[in-house]
Amino acid sequence: MSQTIQFIEGNTRRCLFKMAVPVLTAMFLNLAYNLVDSLWIGNLLGETAYAALTGATPVILVLNAVAMGATNGVSILLSQAVGAKDTRRIDCLIATSLAVAVVFSIAVTAGIELCLRPLLSLLQTPAETFEMAYGYLSIYLLGYLTVFLYCYFTAVLRSFGNAVFQMVAMLICTALNAALDPLFIHLFGFQGAAIATLLSQTLCLVFMLVYLARKKLFVIHLSAFSWEAVSAFFAKGVPAAFQQSIPALSTGFLTSLVSGYGVTAIAAYGIIGKLETILFYPAMALNMVLTTIVGQCAGGKRFDRARDYLNAALLYGGGLLLLLSALVVGFAGPLSQGFVSSAPAAAIVQHSFYIVGIGYVLNTVTNCFLGAVNGMGRPMKSLFCMVLYYLVIRMPLAWLLSNVGLGLDGIWWAVLTSHIVAAGAAVFLGRHLLSLQEKY
Repeated sequence: MSQTIQFIEGNTRRCLFKMAVPVLTAMFLNLAYNLVDSLWIGNLLGETAYAALTGATPVILVLNAVAMGATNGVSILLSQAVGAKDTRRIDCLIATSLAVAVVFSIAVTAGIELCLRPLLSLLQTPAETFEMAYGYLSIYLLGYLTVFLYCYFTAVLRSFGNAVFQMVAMLICTALNAALDPLFIHLFGFQGAAIATLLSQTLCLVFMLVYLARKKLFVIHLSAFSWEAVSAFFAKGVPAAFQQSIPALSTGFLTSLVSGYGVTAIAAYGIIGKLETILFYPAMALNMVLTTIVGQCAGGKRFDRARDYLNAALLYGGGLLLLLSALVVGFAGPLSQGFVSSAPAAAIVQHSFYIVGIGYVLNTVTNCFLGAVNGMGRPMKSLFCMVLYYLVIRMPLAWLLSNVGLGLDGIWWAVLTSHIVAAGAAVFLGRHLLSLQEKY
């Protein structure tokens, strides 16, 4: 199979745009996909239903983060093999990773279904929204295999420089969900949104499999399965999955803190999470893109090219986030009314963005450097950084500040502080590793 984009030989800016624009578009389509549920539920079913969706969101975020992180681990190994033009290893990695993806996603689905009620209790889900959140998640989990396989196939395609299909598949899934949501909510209430999501994800995966079968972009040789490769995937995939999951775990923890301030605060925090995705998704897209690009450059021993791509991503990504942050911070209050018609909730949303504000630009810097670190095959280094500023700084500081009289403001100040520390640590780590690689 031929590469779509020649990262090592091609023009830096042009190659970055060819890879980043489809991935970024796919991420924004994913944002639209998630917003559809929120908008229909908030407007058709009200504040309590929206609070129930917010209570279910941390579990969904963790599951999606595991899928994205684990498959990003596949991309680390596969992109390096593509950069080295090692055909035999490419076949081995694809066959092995697909088998692992299927078994792992099914095991996770079964495990979470069995532990769902205790998990929601751990998140301090309020009694008035508990059963609604449980019903939504129990249906959503049935589609986790399709979510995981979608992330898997898009990661494989990115490793070869093909990012366009990810955009097309997400467009189809978003359109299906937008069309099915109001119908199923009308028929089945709150759980109808979960049914619509499950059906749209399944149809999207079917479309993806048909596309791959017809285009024959790569061939899966099951005989190439290797237990040695399984070990390699766990070595790269587990840190990458945990790395992606830590922000979601943090969100779950903060949701439990916010729950103590009532249903309106929970609904407001749910709106904040939706608006934040506008600012987080470009950073996540650049992280995935740089993982692939730097991985290929590392496989070809061209770390000078890796540095060029990183600098270009910082320039364009930082500029984009300055613009988006200004828009979201400036209009957070009015935007929140589109989800739930509640002036108190809108006030909470607006105030939180005034405090966190610049943190979203810093988050983009962080993700660019961590994407480069992952591409160099060092996901454990990235994981260490994530543990530092989420588990060591954000979560304890949010608990402390919210309990010493600052209330919700204490949570927002903890989030900003963690973004500042994150950017500083990621810049130092990324620059240091690139300098070491260039020397050798």
